[in-house]
Amino acid sequence: MMTDPIADMLTRIRNAVSVERPSVEMPISKAKIGVAEVLKREGFIWDWKAEEAQPVGSLHIDLKYGNAGEKVIRKIKRVSKPGCRVYSKSKDLRPILNGMGISILSTSKGMMSDREARQQKVGGEVLCEIW
Repeated sequence: MMTDPIADMLTRIRNAVSVERPSVEMPISKAKIGVAEVLKREGFIWDWKAEEAQPVGSLHIDLKYGNAGEKVIRKIKRVSKPGCRVYSKSKDLRPILNGMGISILSTSKGMMSDREARQQKVGGEVLCEIW
């Protein structure tokens, strides 16, 4: 039994980027789809697709690299963990690396980046930081 599926997702992405894989697959969940959608909107991945199968579906993420093969995702850090949750108000959210990175938040309006949360003036649980 997996206790932290978001950490598993981030670790799979981190490992795939470190060996320069074009894509990565993992078990599907609504939270993982939300994180993948934020990564796509913010330009860290090309695309994602959900494959529903019985009993467990899978989430397929196409990773993004630069023209010369440079990594778009350089670092992924889990912030809020099952043993220590981290919450933040919208006014307390600060840009990651002066706007070069993002934080992904789970809010009452769904998963969103720190930029979107500041614009909509909504806070939530800070899941991870990516740059």
